[in-house]
Amino acid sequence: MAISSQDICNAADQLKGFVGYHGKRATHIVRFSEDSFGMDVADESITPCSEFVWRPEGERRMALCRERLALLFGQHVDDRLNIGEPLRLYLKRTDLPEIIAERSVSLGKPA
Repeated sequence: MAISSQDICNAADQLKGFVGYHGKRATHIVRFSEDSFGMDVADESITPCSEFVWRPEGERRMALCRERLALLFGQHVDDRLNIGEPLRLYLKRTDLPEIIAERSVSLGKPA
């Protein structure tokens, strides 16, 4: 079965968990609840994983960032993050450019 760019984008939108910047360690950390972040992670730096992997590329276009996806893969909790085969394939295919799509940022809190 062939995996399309749309499949990859849909898989990115299904990522779970939250990413925040840990100031003392100068690194991003992944948690599965906003309440589980430490006091040194500012509320405004906590972003849903499904938005974290998209890097702004102009006013309305965003790139599906392999570097940010690699950070999530490095957590080794694929099932909890809901990382599927389309994203694994996308991360491996460095011979192809990053996907750039027109999209709007959705930072609303999940239901």
